[in-house]
Amino acid sequence: MTQTPTAKECALIAARAADEKKATDIMVQEVKDLISVTDYFVIATAANGRQVDAIIDEIEEQERVQANVKPLHREGTTDGLWALLDYGNFVVHVFQPETREYYRLEALWNDAPVIDLAAEAGLVDVEYSERIAKLLGQKRAQAQAQGEA
Repeated sequence: MTQTPTAKECALIAARAADEKKATDIMVQEVKDLISVTDYFVIATAANGRQVDAIIDEIEEQERVQANVKPLHREGTTDGLWALLDYGNFVVHVFQPETREYYRLEALWNDAPVIDLAAEAGLVDVEYSERIAKLLGQKRAQAQAQGEA
């Protein structure tokens, strides 16, 4: 019998699946110490509504195949500006750029640690907008400073 993947492992599966469908600004935030409803947020950006749907479908498929999990809830806007997959212990958000900029989920949970996707998921060529790259740079600097303290 295979072991059930952890919430973190499932979040990384989602990040890799989003990357496969050319999502940008992919982030995995560990929010379990900040909110009680979930452990991880996976946040990604898609260029248009069709890509939002393609990313969500790929994540759902990879979670089913690799982790044997299905979302508890799936929602989104009819115009494809935003979609969500709620797996309980991790939640996936896929936004079009303007909608992501408007909600700024990653900034709402600014104190949440961000998973290093290069080290933990093998994602090295993820494309980041200037705002997200700056945010990630600040978080890496904070993590390094805490590690040296």
